[in-house]
Amino acid sequence: MPRRILDRLNTRLERWLPEQRLFMKSDSATRFVRLRPLTQASVLAIGAGLFLWSTVASAMLFIDGISSGSAVQNEQVAKLAFERRLDALSKERDARAAEAHAAQQRFQTALEQVSKMQSTLLASEERRRELETGIDVIQSTLRRTMDERDTARLALAKSEGKVKNAGPTQAARAEDMAKTVDMLTAALGETAKERDAASDDAKSAQVEMDRIALEKRLLEERNNEIFTTLEGAVKISMEPLDKVFKQAGMDPNHVLAEIKKGYSGTGGPLTPVALSTKGTADLDGDTARAESILRKLDEMNMYRIAVDKLPFAMPVKSHFRFSSPFGWRWGRMHEGVDMAAPIGTKVYSPADGVVIAAEWERGYGNIVKIRHGFGITTRYGHLNKIRVKVGQKVSQGDWIADMGNTGHSTGPHLHYEIRISGKPINPMTFIKAGKNVF
Repeated sequence: MPRRILDRLNTRLERWLPEQRLFMKSDSATRFVRLRPLTQASVLAIGAGLFLWSTVASAMLFIDGISSGSAVQNEQVAKLAFERRLDALSKERDARAAEAHAAQQRFQTALEQVSKMQSTLLASEERRRELETGIDVIQSTLRRTMDERDTARLALAKSEGKVKNAGPTQAARAEDMAKTVDMLTAALGETAKERDAASDDAKSAQVEMDRIALEKRLLEERNNEIFTTLEGAVKISMEPLDKVFKQAGMDPNHVLAEIKKGYSGTGGPLTPVALSTKGTADLDGDTARAESILRKLDEMNMYRIAVDKLPFAMPVKSHFRFSSPFGWRWGRMHEGVDMAAPIGTKVYSPADGVVIAAEWERGYGNIVKIRHGFGITTRYGHLNKIRVKVGQKVSQGDWIADMGNTGHSTGPHLHYEIRISGKPINPMTFIKAGKNVF
């Protein structure tokens, strides 16, 4: 049966693959090998399979080679792009830090200008009061001169009455007339002099009053310009400070109240311009505006103190990267942010405070804890070296430690926490709000 099938296959294949004979001749005999169609088809199929296999294998090897080269190149390109991005972010951060420093300088300059304007305002107010006193004196002199003029006129009228009532005798009349004329001439001369003097005094007084009124009006206009400038400067300076505390989740009024409770520094609170037992209702417009500006300046001074007491500044000033954010991580709460940089990178206090811990603590390694105002504490973990002691007072920007890799840490970095009344909050809240200050 198989033989018959093979014969049929050979018969069908002879049309395309006729039988071939391979002759092999020697010295004594000649032999040949028959290559039937089925044998030829098998050889061709095996050859085609080998050729196809070698082609596919070569193509796969070639593609693998290209793919591996592209992967390496892609990795290098991605690495370069990532490094460029890091450089750009570092430069941008440095630029923002420079802008914050410039803003702080502008703020200090504005405070100095406000202080100078305050001195000018007080001097102007004193000058205005002197001018008002001068006006009162001139008006009193004018009234006295007018009274003397009226008295002289009354004396002249009495003299004229005596002349009309003189005796009928001719001699007595002539003598009385002569005396009366002399008296009247003298009285009229004196009256004319007094009148002229009073008129000159009145004119001089009127000129002086006009001049003083003009100076007063100019002074009021100048004071109004100064007040307007001061009010605008104070408003511009106060708005970002209010925004800073609100972004940090703190009530500005509560902050000011707490600062006023413990304030004992020199230079403030600022002294009011005028005091009244009846409140501010009796104060004139300029004095009331001056009082309002001084209150705002006092609040600005309190804000400045509060900013130094709250952790708005960055604890790391050199190049670093945020390696881990605040929040849940691997099923556990990460209570701070991680800032990665080389070992030995300086760590600074972001606000004024007192060191309450400087020790080794499980998990944190070397750790520093600082208590600031308003129930806020900050923690700095995984330190390489601690630069402060317990009980030491630190100011914003003081060097407190070196970054390290102690405790439960996978690489050199700073673990930075902010806690309010013991509860951890996201430090980025204060860091982002602090961009409007530093």
